[in-house]
Amino acid sequence: MKRCATMEPLAADPAALEVLRMQLDGVADRMQDALVRSATSSIAREGMDCAAALFLADGRVIAQARSLPLLLGSLLPAVEGVLKHFPVQAMRAGDAYLLNDPWSGGTHLPDLALVRPIVCEGRVVALAAAILHHQDVGGSTPGSIPPDATEIFQEGLRIPPIQWREAGKVREDVARLLLANSRTPDNLRGDLDAQWACVSLGEREVAELIEAYGVQAFTAGCEALIVQAERITRAALAALPDGVYRHADELDGCGAAPVRLQVRLEKRGEGIEIDFTGSSPQVAAPVNATYAAMLSAVFFFMRTLAPDAPNNHGCLRPARWIFPEGSVVNPRYPAPVNARTATVKLACNAMLAAWAGVDPQHSAAPNSGVALVMSVGGTRSCGTRYFFTEIIAGGAGGSPWGEGASGISTDVGNGKNLPVEMLEAQAPIRVESYRRRRGSGGAGMHRGGDGVVRQYLLLDGEAVVSYRSERHESRPPGAAGGMPGASSSAVLVRADGTRQVLPSKSRFQWKAGERLIIETAGAGGWGSPADGHGAPLDVTATTTGEVV
Repeated sequence: MKRCATMEPLAADPAALEVLRMQLDGVADRMQDALVRSATSSIAREGMDCAAALFLADGRVIAQARSLPLLLGSLLPAVEGVLKHFPVQAMRAGDAYLLNDPWSGGTHLPDLALVRPIVCEGRVVALAAAILHHQDVGGSTPGSIPPDATEIFQEGLRIPPIQWREAGKVREDVARLLLANSRTPDNLRGDLDAQWACVSLGEREVAELIEAYGVQAFTAGCEALIVQAERITRAALAALPDGVYRHADELDGCGAAPVRLQVRLEKRGEGIEIDFTGSSPQVAAPVNATYAAMLSAVFFFMRTLAPDAPNNHGCLRPARWIFPEGSVVNPRYPAPVNARTATVKLACNAMLAAWAGVDPQHSAAPNSGVALVMSVGGTRSCGTRYFFTEIIAGGAGGSPWGEGASGISTDVGNGKNLPVEMLEAQAPIRVESYRRRRGSGGAGMHRGGDGVVRQYLLLDGEAVVSYRSERHESRPPGAAGGMPGASSSAVLVRADGTRQVLPSKSRFQWKAGERLIIETAGAGGWGSPADGHGAPLDVTATTTGEVV
């Protein structure tokens, strides 16, 4: 691509700047497509539990794929962690850096972040990054998400920032170490190769843009887009009334007292402070969320304020955030963290519920707060092994403009469950029922979205199941007079018909002939039921766990 002289005053030309914005967004989306298309494991290929983004050389994000906010926002600390140990001055074309350590910018251990420098005219101008939930990185249970973990060492292999490739070639000593610590080494290597394909596509296409614009004009254009995103976000805040808004919620207690999440939003002029002081101290259970994980919630919330702003670092500039050290939203080493998804989702719900205080009559009810993750590692009677990970959603909150959607991944979530055909092809399982859990959404003028029911029969052998859910012990609240949604539930029905009710964080043996019935929570309703869809929900009538 030849340099276009008319593009030199890029930062001062709104039309040209918009073109650059669309070009960067397009590269990020094509990176995401390459990541999903190249992935080996079904959790990435079918569940799309992965994300891609582009950064300037100093670690500020300039474009994100339309994918999974839970992972997109957490790439910022991951890139920062890489740059702390590997300064850009020492990076060379074809290098790549890897990490998953929660105290070096990671979230939980299955999420491996890969960063590749984009070198032009002898220096690093930008960075391409990809993060992917790997099927297994060791630990005490298949899938590396042990629900009974009490410290990080039980969750798998911790990888501080390391060099993964040098001049395009994999460091085979590092590869041997990683593969030796996974129950699914072929999947791990294949998914790392998919991440390399993703960042390599980003490197090629951004290098072409830099060649076309010139290094100085490209960098100035990215800076201008960051300023534009900040200006639009500040304007959105300035148009709203000042005030202090609070909300609190609770995670299921993992066998102890409920874990409190508390947020305070203070909006002043064109700035906002997001303070999670008052949240519970860190716990000896894997619901702790690292700084990187919580930053994804903040980034998502700031994006909701000005969704038309460029999707870059400027959206964060009007915000100040406080995650108290030693709390469930910023734990100290060596806390377990593998179930942080539920904490981040409820943190999003808490921020949105608090922010509804700005204009209660024009704000949606809370979502179900559920992103159920279940990893299964089993052995057939013939001795062959299999692994899979499921992601199952709940409902979206009712709102002034209509009912909430059912069976949908909300806020920071954007993952998908495994298609029935794919699941049954890779494991000795029959999915006997997959349906909307009608009536589980809270009643209201506009009812909350329903959760789903997923019923499985294990046909052969036995398996170890790591089950992580939420809302077994609480109900998603309604808004503006709406009613709460139904709680989640999970039941294991033994071959003799006896039933074992499972807590929201469970590890258990699953044997052939046994059925697992999962019901996810509905979301809160909006507005008085008298003005809309009938009487309040009889929650006990919907939480049945009945075999169908």
